[in-house]
Amino acid sequence: MSQAQVSDDDIFGGHEGGKLSVSATRPITQARDLSIAYTPGVAKVSRAIAEDVTLAKRYTWTDRLVAVVSDGTAVLGLGDIGARASLPVMEGKSVLFKTFAGLDSIPLVLDTTDVDEIVETLVRLRPSFGAVNLEDVSAPRCFELEEKLKAALDCPVMHDDQHGTAIVVLAALRGANMVLDKSIAEQRVVISGAGAAGVACAKILQAAGAGDVTVLDSKGIIHSGRDNLNPVKEQLALTTNTTGLRGGLADALSGADVFIGLSSATIDESLLASMAPDSIVFALSNPDPEVHPDIAAKYASVVATGRSDFPNQINNVLAFPGVFRGALDAGARAITENMKLAAAEAIASVAADHLAPDHIVPSPLDPRVAVEVANAVAKAAAEDGVTAD
Repeated sequence: MSQAQVSDDDIFGGHEGGKLSVSATRPITQARDLSIAYTPGVAKVSRAIAEDVTLAKRYTWTDRLVAVVSDGTAVLGLGDIGARASLPVMEGKSVLFKTFAGLDSIPLVLDTTDVDEIVETLVRLRPSFGAVNLEDVSAPRCFELEEKLKAALDCPVMHDDQHGTAIVVLAALRGANMVLDKSIAEQRVVISGAGAAGVACAKILQAAGAGDVTVLDSKGIIHSGRDNLNPVKEQLALTTNTTGLRGGLADALSGADVFIGLSSATIDESLLASMAPDSIVFALSNPDPEVHPDIAAKYASVVATGRSDFPNQINNVLAFPGVFRGALDAGARAITENMKLAAAEAIASVAADHLAPDHIVPSPLDPRVAVEVANAVAKAAAEDGVTAD
């Protein structure tokens, strides 16, 4: 059934009562089971953990539990709708963790937008989970929040809107370049949008060796000397746009090899016509891409969107389940840049056998993806020395 055929009744019916429940891993059918699972037997396990806290990893679920955390300030394309309204999205994220990576997770929506309060809350809750997936936190607060959490917690922390998107974008670009026999080192990439996803995409593409990356916000190209840049954009201005472009999207796209849309801006097709031959267009805004894929295909050799009803869907579900599974499998204390790059390579490798202009990434439903990503991430974690001793 396509997205257009899903009725409101289907949607609301699929959410009624929530999408999650807790199930027991061992049955309780007799008195002996009860005495083991709860009192008096459980006291022995609690005493053992009190004497050696590392035993909590073995005798509780925390080592495999991901906290899906949001303050509801940047939910999908809906914006700042608050913590309670964000909960269906967080529940859905937990469903995806279980479905694709076999990981338990719990949605935690916090009724505060204060970064320090969120950090303090999660520090106090740390004994209850093994990793943190930040979700739908507005920029630029999301950058500060992630950095402070990474410093405060001794477990994997990742803001999926940033890094999940960036990982899959890099994987898709790898696939597109294999189809077109191009090298990322020779490409000029234009990113429209300097929010969470745009900034992370710029960083990972640079780490992957992109020839040049130019980022635009609502006021145009980000460049050194531009007024009113926040600290995140100031850093972008120092590391991107090596050719020194000024102006707007028309100036950025002229002769560009790759366009990545991560904003609500629309693009006139005349701008696509100015791009380099065999260009690549990723129009990722949802639900309405910056340019319709059929129009983009008139000028670009490879086109991708964030939608499931067009080819080449760039979907974060290709990344985050395997990233967290690999990090937890390895006992990682953090998620490093190399782990993200390894995840992108793994996603691209799954698509490699059947590459085509309309198949540059695997299907989100491909069962191989999370396994390959988890294995690659765990290996990179060990190489980076962030695993448990």
